Amino acid sequence: MARKLLIRATVFLGGFGFVAGSVLFALAYFTVDIPDPNAYVNSQSTIIQYSNGEEIGRVGTQNRQIVPLAKIPLNVRHAVLAAEDKNFYSNKAFSVTGILRAVVNNLRGGSLQGGSTITQQYAKTAFLTPSRTIQRKIKELVISIKLENQLSKDQIFESYLNTIYFGRGSYGVMTASQQYFNRNVDQLTNAQAAVIASILRSPGLYDPAFKEGNAERLANRFEYVKNNMVEAGWLSKEDAAKMKLPTVAPRSTSGQLSGPKGHVIEAVQKELAKLGFSQDQLLVGGLVIKTTLDQKAQQSAVDAVNKFYPSNAPKDLRIGLVAIRPGTGEILALYGGRDYLERQLNDATQSITQAGSTFKPFALVAALEQGIPLTSMWNGDSPQTFDDAGKPYEVSNYGNEGWGQINLSFATKHSVNTVFVPLGIKVGPDKVVDVARRAGIPESVAMMPTPSIVLGTSSPHVIDVANAYATFAAQGIKSKPFLVSQVLGSNKGVLYEATPQTQEAFSKEVMADLTYALKGTITGGTGAAALALGRPAAGKTGTSQSNASAWFSAYTPQIAASVSFFRDNATQSLNGIGGMTSLTGGSFPARIWTQFMKGALKGEPIMDFPAPSNIGGLDPVVMTSGGKQTPKP
Repeated sequence: MARKLLIRATVFLGGFGFVAGSVLFALAYFTVDIPDPNAYVNSQSTIIQYSNGEEIGRVGTQNRQIVPLAKIPLNVRHAVLAAEDKNFYSNKAFSVTGILRAVVNNLRGGSLQGGSTITQQYAKTAFLTPSRTIQRKIKELVISIKLENQLSKDQIFESYLNTIYFGRGSYGVMTASQQYFNRNVDQLTNAQAAVIASILRSPGLYDPAFKEGNAERLANRFEYVKNNMVEAGWLSKEDAAKMKLPTVAPRSTSGQLSGPKGHVIEAVQKELAKLGFSQDQLLVGGLVIKTTLDQKAQQSAVDAVNKFYPSNAPKDLRIGLVAIRPGTGEILALYGGRDYLERQLNDATQSITQAGSTFKPFALVAALEQGIPLTSMWNGDSPQTFDDAGKPYEVSNYGNEGWGQINLSFATKHSVNTVFVPLGIKVGPDKVVDVARRAGIPESVAMMPTPSIVLGTSSPHVIDVANAYATFAAQGIKSKPFLVSQVLGSNKGVLYEATPQTQEAFSKEVMADLTYALKGTITGGTGAAALALGRPAAGKTGTSQSNASAWFSAYTPQIAASVSFFRDNATQSLNGIGGMTSLTGGSFPARIWTQFMKGALKGEPIMDFPAPSNIGGLDPVVMTSGGKQTPKP
């Protein structure tokens, strides 16, 4: 058969020189190898899923879902054959008359085009560039001949139906059905199948939503396809007469990466790259990526930000949110920005801003580890001046409020700067840094062991702070945050399975006292907005110098989450946003955190924290300026 096709092809190539054409074709036939058909057809989009298996989005150069021929209804197959090549099952690999017409046109200076069989279209689409040259056309013929020799007609047709471009970013009949009629291919009516078949010839000319005049062209093409189906015996005249042009779904203007979802998909891709998966694997590998993201929690994060996004906010306002499961490191929700297509920087994992008072718990942990109890008494007057390596360091409380003698628990509840700075000095700024590292603040975040460290002068990512608080929630067990839980290959084989990476960072006794103190922030302190959650929670507000950033980081036994507000200019104040004279961590960030937690924990059991350990005893002691502890009278 191949020899006969070779002779026929040699004859018609006489249009540009019998001898030269014969040699050129023969050379091409013996030097051009047919690529692996599956390498292209099975290059499906990578699907990214929530932890429950529901789809988040897709990654890949082409939006395609492979469907076996047996699952593509006959009405769809017949419509495509009627539109493109109704004699496909009886004809040869290529159309001689079509090729001759194309060659003559090329010799006259036109582009190389002409009637192609389905086999030729598949060869051109799957294995060749779109260039219109004689050389490319010869390769198309060679590959078409070899395809016919190696594959059955059904195999070629199946590959074609899963390969051909239908417009609207869809490749193959399944995604085309979803794009044009919002249903799967096995749900298409005869009329809808005829429309799909009509459009594939040239989506730019027949998609009625693409440009003016397309609707009329589609109507004519629709009639052409119907008539061919009747002529081939695939459709009765009576049924054809009843077939009316169906309504086509409007074009979607949003892309796979639009909105907050784009930040999630991009973050997943970055993690996959670190795990050793190449971009090529993601684009054409047909992988299934199961993430740690909880669908309910993720939706709740987006809804919470939308609900409490300040009105008339400046364009450079940034909000980041990350939620982590304590004890495992699974990222349950991630909000990196309103629209990835507008701004590619992820405000949950890439942007940085001063952490403010969310760093105070690190000093509190260091103190508890050194036996300094929550009952210890401190001077909360404002302002006060402290020694910073021989230099005076003046510290004021928020609003310059003076509190007098207060215990450490009270100072935590009201975020008293003039208590936490001397506390940090007493335990040692280097110890505060050490606690922060052990809790989960990575080495990439610069932290200077100075008295100001407790006030959050360092600039971590939101995910860093969320992870540190997840360590607190897990009673001292630090975990490495991760998004990807499992990767399945195109054959559903497991290519990767995540294993939580954990280690004990702090004792349960220290964590119990820390949590007891942080509960007070919510029950009667700066984070009172979180009382609306209606279940036990512990956390800390954070507002940096000049209100340049505002945080609320807190946790329940099941989830730890951090919310941060900031602007592109790290020194520009948030004041005035949302009509607030002073935007603090206890305002919008705490409201968003609370709203998020309500949705994320809906239906989950209410759990409480362990009772405090009362490290250092219950008797109050007074901390003097010299660092000595004396019993309170």
